[in-house]
Amino acid sequence: MKIVVLVKYVPESTAVWKFGPDLTLDRAGIEGHLSELDEYAVEQAVRLVEGGASAEVTVLSVGPAQAREALMKALAMGAGQAVHVIDDGIHGSDALGTSLVLAKALEKIGYDLVLTGMASTDAEMSAMPSMVAERLGANQATFAKTIALEGENVKTTRDGDTASLEVTTALPAVVSITDQSGEARYPAFRQIMMAKKKPFETLSLADLGIEPALVGAGAAAVQVRAIAPAPPRAAGTVITDDGTGAAQLADFLAARGLL
Repeated sequence: MKIVVLVKYVPESTAVWKFGPDLTLDRAGIEGHLSELDEYAVEQAVRLVEGGASAEVTVLSVGPAQAREALMKALAMGAGQAVHVIDDGIHGSDALGTSLVLAKALEKIGYDLVLTGMASTDAEMSAMPSMVAERLGANQATFAKTIALEGENVKTTRDGDTASLEVTTALPAVVSITDQSGEARYPAFRQIMMAKKKPFETLSLADLGIEPALVGAGAAAVQVRAIAPAPPRAAGTVITDDGTGAAQLADFLAARGLL
């Protein structure tokens, strides 16, 4: 069985994001890392193998040169090999274009089970798993808290507002994993060094048979027309308790319709 985990290199959320003349993120000027939510998907894939599943784990990412860092961390966590789709023509792609590249890469390298995080920590769309499943014509299960392999099926638990659902999905399938699935491991130094010796493949649009006109900013269905910095936060209100603090607080809340 082949398990493929989709991972993304995302910019630091606390950094000051800069944008280029084309209004796309200037990734070269911002530090980044493996999306924390994708770490849960990598963790569950590795646990399936450690639990006895006869499977190999491949991590797949689409992104700039820095995305290699995300893949290397996933390898250090226990994945067996990595595939990096990198091509200047992908720059500026929206979710539709990215899902096309991911689907074509999955078809090329092969898969039985595709795992993803429940969202990326930059765009936070939660749409990519469903988009990829649709393009592949594969079954899908989303927001899985637990995951197990049972023969030709994958069994997941999905927590809702009022109940937990057990969902059994036939393979091949795409499954998104939530941050409630179990703490992701922190690689030890030995695993980090071993990751450097694991197979690492790079692919281009030409390797995947994708016409450049189908991806990139020119093919994006969503366009950014303007970017402005967030307004500075207004100063807060300080209440000094001189014996009337409770009344002041009540008046403050009442004036804002909160009482």
